[in-house]
Amino acid sequence: MGRGDLTNAEWDRLEPHLPASGQRGGRWSNHRRVINGILFRVRTGIPWRDLPERYGSWKTVYERHRRWSADGRWDRILQAVQADADLAGRLDWGMVGVDSTSCRAHQHAAGARKSRPRIPKKRTTPRHHRPDEGLGRSRGGLTCKIHLAGEGGCRPLALLITPGQWGDAPQMIEVLNRIRVPRPLGGRRRTRPDHVSGDKAYSSRRNRSYLRGRRIKHTIPEPKDQRANRQRRGSQGGRPTRFDREHYRRRNEVERTINRLKNSRAVATRYDKRAYVFHGTVTAATIRLWLRP
Repeated sequence: MGRGDLTNAEWDRLEPHLPASGQRGGRWSNHRRVINGILFRVRTGIPWRDLPERYGSWKTVYERHRRWSADGRWDRILQAVQADADLAGRLDWGMVGVDSTSCRAHQHAAGARKSRPRIPKKRTTPRHHRPDEGLGRSRGGLTCKIHLAGEGGCRPLALLITPGQWGDAPQMIEVLNRIRVPRPLGGRRRTRPDHVSGDKAYSSRRNRSYLRGRRIKHTIPEPKDQRANRQRRGSQGGRPTRFDREHYRRRNEVERTINRLKNSRAVATRYDKRAYVFHGTVTAATIRLWLRP
């Protein structure tokens, strides 16, 4: 076992959620070696062609990662691992923080084909495909942004890839709607956290109305300009927003989640041309965080 590869305990948690190996053509043979190769590339950020020989053919590793990113296999594995953690009591629903982080796009991430990609042997578009490929231009050049919701254990629950110049507040509802943790013992998927926290960037009437409609407690500070505008309007401005400083102290949890996620070099710097492939890269790094004790 090489440095950074899956341990036996981590493999025991992951193996039940993988597709059956030994199918026709041997397409899914030797899952462990291929997944270790994918995680090695996610951790180091090296080109696919430079993968060490112990992981087999680089093309096999890359194609499996691309296929699983296209058909949503990485998303299903993540939800299954989250369900196991929730069943074992290792998922903290008490405080879910929403935040975003910018990722500088390498020059290799530019130049994707204008034609829409297709899932191999199918006539459908890959999940999480974006016509803009999630790339935006800012002062620093090409960037993309990862919006995520993190639980109290410093692990992501859901994520969203957008261009780097997109704002945070409009993406909050979409990120929270992507929280879907199955319940292995039966019942509907759990989608509603007990409490949500966010910084001033998420303070908008639309977001607060959404959280109140779902009966989710929230701690989001109100910016000075919004507070002044509300006070200027008098009784028509509505009631003052509630803010609990004790709950807001847990704001650091989602920031630590982002730091742990960006320890993977292929996440901190984007090398993938296609948005759905980069989404799979971030999801694979997220799965690795959930597999660790």
